Amino acid sequence: MINTRRFGKELQRIGFAFYSGVPCSYLNSLINYAINEGEYVAAANEGDGIAIASGALLGGKKPVVLMQNSGLANAVSPLVSLNYPFRIPILGFVSLRGEPGISDEPQHELMGRITEKLLDLMQVKWIYLSSDLKTAKRQLLLAAKYVDRNQPFFFVVRKGTFEQEPLKEQEFSLRANRQKAVKQTIDELPTRHQALKVIDSWKDSKTVLLATTGKTGRQLYEIKDAPGNLYMVGSMGCVGSLGLGLALTKQSFDIVSIDGDGSILMRMGSLATNGYYSPSNMIHILLDNNAHDSTGGQRTVSHNVNFVEVASACGYAKSIYVHNLNELHARLKEWKAAKELTFLYMRISSSSEEQLGRPAMKPYEVKERLQFYLNGGSPQAIGEGEES
Repeated sequence: MINTRRFGKELQRIGFAFYSGVPCSYLNSLINYAINEGEYVAAANEGDGIAIASGALLGGKKPVVLMQNSGLANAVSPLVSLNYPFRIPILGFVSLRGEPGISDEPQHELMGRITEKLLDLMQVKWIYLSSDLKTAKRQLLLAAKYVDRNQPFFFVVRKGTFEQEPLKEQEFSLRANRQKAVKQTIDELPTRHQALKVIDSWKDSKTVLLATTGKTGRQLYEIKDAPGNLYMVGSMGCVGSLGLGLALTKQSFDIVSIDGDGSILMRMGSLATNGYYSPSNMIHILLDNNAHDSTGGQRTVSHNVNFVEVASACGYAKSIYVHNLNELHARLKEWKAAKELTFLYMRISSSSEEQLGRPAMKPYEVKERLQFYLNGGSPQAIGEGEES
């Protein structure tokens, strides 16, 4: 068995001290160490954990994701449509529940047989973590080299790999909503383009705009491309978690996560995580057109959900219903002056441009440009950047 504390110290020595994930009994000692000694963000699900860690990487951290292999299936979407196209490298530990030949619960049987194949299919480099500490340290150095080359790397962890690490007593804070503004009048239903223009015009040199996948990112790009923008091309539902990871690790910047109704419905558990960790430098804006616009306008069920109440119940300091563009501008200005984790909800029309372009830059170029911007680089694009 590995001495968990010594292994954790080695992780820290080579720069890995930010963790996110979902518990697993095979990894409980390493998770306990992360909670006791590191910076650990408990995700609602494994896909959110990947997105949180990815945001932390954009903010300059070297993140670690911890999960059970059953949850690896939950993480497929961000791994293949966020981390792969954007070349966002993370270090992962995934347990091997249901290992062939070892008795386990029936729900783990199939995933135990396909865990390694699934990682291979996603083009994620992986190895079994050794139970010998000296060997495991060498493996960590190998993993760090892959991460430095913008490639994710996962350790597959068998039962009994880690020695017991007790969880220290934790103090739980409560995050309560301080201001809730519900619907008061009719909605003016501006277009998404109009709403994005207001958001874009309000930003300054310390603002990052993260736009959810689909037409939101494409329209923001057409309004005005900027080094502080990131246009998600996949990982639907993850923009709020990506924003959380970035906001927690880059507190000198204001992080704006621009969401859609189809997207937020997909991963509503992330609202609870955001509310608990509650970074004051993050604002979460939901533009709700009650439709999956990018795929033909099929209806969502957003009309049946009171998102202002949901965000309020999840602990967002402010949860505000916005009726028109003037209110949107005023609420953004208000947040900038006195920042607290804020949720803005605005209904928009279902109409959008038929002919809508796509960013000319490759996703990894957008990511590299944003990282350069976050580290004080000049604002020009780096579209000609070489591949890693």
